[in-house]
Amino acid sequence: MPKVVFQIEGGKPVTVDCNVGDNLLELARRSNVAIDAPCSGNGSCGKCRIKLTGGELESLPTRHITDEEYKEGWRLACASRVIADCTIFVPDIASAYQSRMKTADLSSPKEVAIFDECQENLKHSGIHFKNSYCAQVLTMAEPSLEDTMPDNERLTWAIEEAMGVEHVRIPFPVMVKLAYTLRENNFTVCVKGKKEGDTFECMEICAPDNTALVGCAIDIGTTTVTMVLMDLTSGKLLAKGSSGNGQIRYGADVINRIIEQGKPGGKKKLQDAILKETLVPILANLCKTASINARDILRLCVGANTTMNHLFVGVDAQSVRMEPYVPSFFHWDGLLAGDVKLPANPLAPVLIAPNIGSYVGGDITAGTLASGIWDKDEMSLFIDLGTNGEIVFGNRDFLMSCACSAGPAFEGGDISCGMRATDGAMEAVTIDVDTMEPTPSIIGDEGQKCVGICGSGIIDLISELYRCGIINAKGLFVREGKRVKRDAHGMGRYVVAFPEESETEREVSLNEVDIDNFIRAKGAIFSAIDTLLKSVDMTVDMIDRVYVAGGIGSGINMKNAVNIGMFPDVDLKRFHYIGNSSLTGSYAMVMSNEAEAKCAEVASNMTYLELSTNPGYMDAFVAACFLPHTNRSLFPHSIQER
Repeated sequence: MPKVVFQIEGGKPVTVDCNVGDNLLELARRSNVAIDAPCSGNGSCGKCRIKLTGGELESLPTRHITDEEYKEGWRLACASRVIADCTIFVPDIASAYQSRMKTADLSSPKEVAIFDECQENLKHSGIHFKNSYCAQVLTMAEPSLEDTMPDNERLTWAIEEAMGVEHVRIPFPVMVKLAYTLRENNFTVCVKGKKEGDTFECMEICAPDNTALVGCAIDIGTTTVTMVLMDLTSGKLLAKGSSGNGQIRYGADVINRIIEQGKPGGKKKLQDAILKETLVPILANLCKTASINARDILRLCVGANTTMNHLFVGVDAQSVRMEPYVPSFFHWDGLLAGDVKLPANPLAPVLIAPNIGSYVGGDITAGTLASGIWDKDEMSLFIDLGTNGEIVFGNRDFLMSCACSAGPAFEGGDISCGMRATDGAMEAVTIDVDTMEPTPSIIGDEGQKCVGICGSGIIDLISELYRCGIINAKGLFVREGKRVKRDAHGMGRYVVAFPEESETEREVSLNEVDIDNFIRAKGAIFSAIDTLLKSVDMTVDMIDRVYVAGGIGSGINMKNAVNIGMFPDVDLKRFHYIGNSSLTGSYAMVMSNEAEAKCAEVASNMTYLELSTNPGYMDAFVAACFLPHTNRSLFPHSIQER
């Protein structure tokens, strides 16, 4: 039986026994070794690069590995099978999503500004930031031979007296610790729970010095998961962090993950990947950062697309991708943290921001809530950029929504040197029109060298290449120079960082295949916008405001996004980048009962347009797959200087 040793850069080695003929990518997945595979192992993306440093592998030839790289030991994990003992080097860029858990610095005004702005906007719309959660310190007479009242009745009486309620509910998880907690604290305790009308549900009993009431908002993105803890009384942020979605090794898009879930044991694998490998570690880290007990988390909200919601709770998602595209649920009441084994108070409700279609989920309804377009007279366009591009258009009178399969390009997938917006990612760039030399902006500390290119950097780079006349409307290279290289087949590429300029000592570049992939992604976004507007007999010039959300970088250069035909050509002053609106909307739902109700109302009033059955969408998509568009009159401000 062969033995495979995975040497993970920056991590501990993992040794695995396996069978002859085992696929290396599948073996890595079974062994919880994180190898980036956006295409889920079908060989199309070329991201699952590993290096054979010892032993033997049977590897199929692939266009993603040059002859020189093959001699150095580079292989694609998906195209390799184990035939003997071997040692495999897994580059950090492949395992980055697992090793790059980040905790935000809440002393930075930038980190808290979007939450404060969301709260102020909703208050302006009449939403009160109040919830039903409270804490009460109680002192009770200790039992004696003369006073033999049972513990639960003693506690009930004390709660009724102190809180002015008529009904008290003490659930099982509280009852089992009641006797010990009362006596450990000499019958002076703190009770925490939900008070609604004349009823109090006791969710926790603890020492009297622990009166913390904590909420948790979670954005489960297809690629990245972000979480924030807040004080349920004041709304103050206590901790914020993010990490890559552990499911990514099963594919960068929702379709590949649904397919994976349908395989034997797939449902548990996908749920474990998001729960045990992603949410639990982030939550543990944030609780440690905020110095709180996880049982103090009494209310949570998840904003996620429809597929992610299904995979999170362990519900079959196969019907999401099959006509007539009917999921198992849009809205779910009654889910508790204990049901899905989240490390919070087991009685804490887990709100799921309501889905409205197979491909328009709770991340969009939460984002729409946060954007406030539901309360505006002006016609507003809300765009959430991610693996799925989701669009909402309307105002206080109506809301239309749709989703397009943009692919993972905005988050680094399907791009040879693409990566998520972590340290080493180029997030912005300008190019000198004469010398063709780049001036990049790299995420990380001063002196950080380039590792790859994240979504906002790709938008800038393609726009600059087009503006400088280095590529044409089809994305093909038409200028030559030091930074423009061609392979043996004549395919052009632009070098952002030569090996000596990069962190990994490998070239960071963008080739014509990458550009074509991105043009199709941006084409999907614009054609979705175009189709949605036409469905209500409106045109681009009727858009008063454009809200752009998504975590693809520190922010998007709107001018460049318009220049390549990704966003409609309207006055740039109309654009507003609102960051991770799924997270801020979920935060609002945790903090406010009225915000939760408003989100449900927004979802129920939103009309979903299924693009896959719309006869005009494919024509609009094909027309948008040029820079900026086949109809140049739609983009009068698009610039090409040479």
